Amino acid sequence: MAPMGIRLSPLGMAVFCLLGLGVLYHLYSGFLAGRFAFFMLSEPAAGEPDGPRGSAAAVDLRELLAVSVLAAVRGGEEVRRVREGNVLNEKAKGKTREGAEEKLTSGDLLSNRRMCHLLRAAFPAVQINSEEHVDTADQETVYWDRSIPEDIKEKIQPKEVPAESVTVWIDPLDATQEYTEDLRQYVTTMVCVAVNGKPVIGVIHKPFSAYTAWAMVDGGSNVKARSSYNEKTPRIIVSRSHAGKVEQVARQTFGNKTVIIPAGGAGYKVLALLDVADKNQEEADVYIHVTYIKKWDICAGNAVLRALGGHMTTLTGKEISYTGSDGNEEGLIASINMDHKALIEKLPDLEKTSHK
Repeated sequence: MAPMGIRLSPLGMAVFCLLGLGVLYHLYSGFLAGRFAFFMLSEPAAGEPDGPRGSAAAVDLRELLAVSVLAAVRGGEEVRRVREGNVLNEKAKGKTREGAEEKLTSGDLLSNRRMCHLLRAAFPAVQINSEEHVDTADQETVYWDRSIPEDIKEKIQPKEVPAESVTVWIDPLDATQEYTEDLRQYVTTMVCVAVNGKPVIGVIHKPFSAYTAWAMVDGGSNVKARSSYNEKTPRIIVSRSHAGKVEQVARQTFGNKTVIIPAGGAGYKVLALLDVADKNQEEADVYIHVTYIKKWDICAGNAVLRALGGHMTTLTGKEISYTGSDGNEEGLIASINMDHKALIEKLPDLEKTSHK
């Protein structure tokens, strides 16, 4: 017997239950639809690659190395295509601190576009610093198929780090001046990965010889250091534009038999310190730069040297941090298989030169 003497018929009970179910459906259908949409968005669409391993808050350095190698090669393809087609569209983009004209070409821009899109699509949570800018209206998406080259698989173990600790430095065309002069051997494309300001992954690619050097600190590399150098006739590699500034001090320090090698491109100069299978690569024992230099020029080389037990520091021996500003004010000295501290102590006058 219902209250007040009211009887509920079977039909009334059915209607009551249906109304209750309707209310519950209305309350929870949005939640269920949201969960279903999240599930669908979490799965790759047919024909699209999976996202990078790990959560959005972490990145795998082995995967980032693989993408960095691919980005350097893809950028190099653009650099080579523009140069061989002789469609540089060369223009000035400003002056260096020494008053030299900085050049910009289609090779710089197209390489930068290809490299940035690839890295940003693969690792959208990672900060990327590049020498050139990508047009914000350019919405091209480049997918990475998540393939990792066999030599990287064999030598490098997966290692996750927080995405916020990572900064990627891109040089889409190192040695632009030499590029415009058709001095192709000096040209490289480079990618560097820094973790908490320390360079840990370096990739240096030579587009015109298809040679690529890569290394990861505490991981492995596909390149080796040269095993020896000649102390009696050391070879010092320097920028073509700064050879005169370095030569006199270098000869006073190392002796009159010191060989000065003028060269273009920071990437090329670091490779000169290594055992590189490229007939167009000169060899040197020490790399010295005596003026201001941008971090995307030197970060990849710094990482490669660190991975192989070498050093790249300021002229006073300080480590270079790859956070904050994009420039290094204090010059640099780089070496491998040498007493780096002793080298710095031999060069007291070069630090003063770097500020001129």
